[in-house]
Amino acid sequence: MLLPIGDENHDRRTFPIVNYVLIALNVVVFVLFQGFGYNIQFTFSYATIPAEILTGRDIVTDNQLIVDPISGQSFEMPGLQPTGIPVFLTLITAMFMHGGIGHLAGNMLYLWICGDNVEDRLGHFRYLVFYLLCGVLSGLSHVFSVLFFGQDLLTPCLGASGAISAVLAGYVVLFPHKRITFLLFLFFVSVPAILAIGLWFLFQVSNGIGALGGEQAGGVAYAAHIGGFIAGLLLVNRFKRRLSYVRR
Repeated sequence: MLLPIGDENHDRRTFPIVNYVLIALNVVVFVLFQGFGYNIQFTFSYATIPAEILTGRDIVTDNQLIVDPISGQSFEMPGLQPTGIPVFLTLITAMFMHGGIGHLAGNMLYLWICGDNVEDRLGHFRYLVFYLLCGVLSGLSHVFSVLFFGQDLLTPCLGASGAISAVLAGYVVLFPHKRITFLLFLFFVSVPAILAIGLWFLFQVSNGIGALGGEQAGGVAYAAHIGGFIAGLLLVNRFKRRLSYVRR
């Protein structure tokens, strides 16, 4: 088991209030609004639906009867629900929802470890704009990937992974030699960010290539991860340069 547990924070100058608020919002939405993932109606209302983004209209579908192939039991799966906001805003609401506790915990762990340093370098407001903008771009990457490769346009997509991928990209650009500590079985291993995050991105690319032209591998929207990472690489220095100019 390889689990990230921390990084070097001795040079951080500011309190990462925005990063902590983002983590708190993700947890609150999952617990109170998604009901720990059991409120499927809410999730299917505010997740990103590629067909809705492409057409600009809300889509509602009928419930489906699903049969468990192992137990043979049948249950009713809710269809797509009415969206109480303009559908394009689901590119933002979907960033604060998750498919399960493991999905939430993994995303928040990476955001907690890397987001504080990126916020410190960009500044609070610019970090928030960077996070949301890259999250939207990652969602659009997923939408157009689904369209291009003929996948199901009605499958909901949700999660903070795309925005967090951008944070990881920003981290590796700003702090390539800062060391990230991992728990490897019973041992602590510390490696430079450029190696740790670089290997993570290669994993996303390899798995994303394997999913091309078919269903999303394991239910993971790798195009959103890749799109968010590329957006972070391209944008982080622009946000950083503006901040440096203001501080002179």
